[in-house]
Amino acid sequence: MKLTKPVPSGPCWIELSTPDIPAAKSFYAALFGWRSETDPREEAGGYTMAHLKDARVAALSPVYQPGQPPAWTVSFASKDADATVEKVKSAGGSLLVDPMDVFDQGRFAVVADPSGAVFSLWQGRAFAGAERLNDPGTLGWVELITREADQSLAFYPAVFGWTVNTASESYTQWGVAGEDFGGMLIMDDRFPPEAPPNWLPYFAVTDVDVAAATAQGAGGELLMPPTSVPDGPRIAVVRDPQGAVFGIHRAGGEG
Repeated sequence: MKLTKPVPSGPCWIELSTPDIPAAKSFYAALFGWRSETDPREEAGGYTMAHLKDARVAALSPVYQPGQPPAWTVSFASKDADATVEKVKSAGGSLLVDPMDVFDQGRFAVVADPSGAVFSLWQGRAFAGAERLNDPGTLGWVELITREADQSLAFYPAVFGWTVNTASESYTQWGVAGEDFGGMLIMDDRFPPEAPPNWLPYFAVTDVDVAAATAQGAGGELLMPPTSVPDGPRIAVVRDPQGAVFGIHRAGGEG
């Protein structure tokens, strides 16, 4: 990721929905060194902020509906969440959670692209988003995994104005004013037919092999063992003990 702080239309926050926050705190502390603190206010609903040293880098929250699967959700920064929701709908996407204020911190909404890949919008006020990006232990890349390449190439630039960099025949990279922060991977026969489109976050680490072994030792499962991407970074994909999936990549090795 070439972005080191939240900017309009770029990824600005990452949030885990999980059925077991204490277990998630333990797992991600072991893997990334996060220190997580749960907001004690009843109206906060158990929202837990993860810190890397003094920087707020991610959040953990309870699942809010029965049967909701554990998952990471990527948020993109918006100057006006309500206006961006209208762009999402005009471009063929859908609104899942209406825009709402979060205390004095900001305003958010949850939406999906036309293929069903879910993401959030964040209009920062007192809180702009992640206070560190692209450092070991923080969000370093976001990847849209979809079967609808042409649809996605039309939707996201229309909503966010993203630049598109065709890094190779099989991989497209997204950027803000040419500063790439993520990519798009087309789902092929390696993915089961029932696998939904999704946004997959990658966290930067110093050593992918060591981090993968740490994740396994803490109860995680490797869905993709450490792999060196041709002309790209070394990566792995992990499922945490509660079932949420994320990637790791060598810090500084992204596109």
